[in-house]
Amino acid sequence: MQFNKATRKKAKLRLALIGASGAGKTYSALLIAKGLGGKVAVIDTENGSASLYSHLLDFDVLELTPPYSPERYIEAIKTAEKAGYDVLIIDSVTHEWNGAGGVLELVEDIAKAKYRGNSLAAWGELTPRHRAFLDAMVQSPLHIIATARSKSEVAIVQDGGKARGQKVGTKTEQRDGFEFEFTTVLEIDHATRLAMASKDRTGIFNGVLETITEETGKRLINWLNAGSEPVKESEEKPNIEYASIDVIMNCLETAENAERLEAIYRRALKKCDPKDVPLIETAYKNYEEKLGAMV
Repeated sequence: MQFNKATRKKAKLRLALIGASGAGKTYSALLIAKGLGGKVAVIDTENGSASLYSHLLDFDVLELTPPYSPERYIEAIKTAEKAGYDVLIIDSVTHEWNGAGGVLELVEDIAKAKYRGNSLAAWGELTPRHRAFLDAMVQSPLHIIATARSKSEVAIVQDGGKARGQKVGTKTEQRDGFEFEFTTVLEIDHATRLAMASKDRTGIFNGVLETITEETGKRLINWLNAGSEPVKESEEKPNIEYASIDVIMNCLETAENAERLEAIYRRALKKCDPKDVPLIETAYKNYEEKLGAMV
């Protein structure tokens, strides 16, 4: 075990584009991919919507159909990697969560089939499978652009003194914390098509509303390539130390409120041995119910 001098290394893009249906996520993803350069592939779960923009650039598409299980997404990602693409757009990851055969539907089916309707037990099976999907994106050697829908609501806004309905996106249709996996998260406004970064480790966007163009991709690739070459796998000396399951359980048990409980839970999932995930998931749900009953 040793400390080494911190240096920024060349990296692969991990970008999420979030917006209500019709906000322009697919179009924006393709423009960014064009700016990044290289061979582009699209995993399309949106009924062929990507192919509508085939005039923008050359790309290949895999139209993924149900069931939208984590394993099917992983297989599609691995297929793109083996084919030698440089950029992979996943449009969209929402179906992995709430689509036909996605995580939520699988939890319900497994709970009924194996656990007499106990969804907590079913989550113990599905959480590692969902985690494997997220890991497939994060650990991919390709640039990853993932689109996700946000739930739509109609807000009443004033326009020239007149009230009108405007479609707005609210909560992302993926598991809570999904955004944590990405370097940059851009939320696209349905009405204006302007994007704002809700998370940005690149420092490129600086909280400014802007239109996504090919130039956006060029700015991102310049930032990604500014670091040093990453250490080759053969030179790495991994020394993974997982957090003790006993310590994690004690922290969950002593959480004083729901907010603290959730924070501990999310940190635990990142630090724990993967085999302990089902135990942590079940404990979290149990303590969450207890805290709720105390309110």
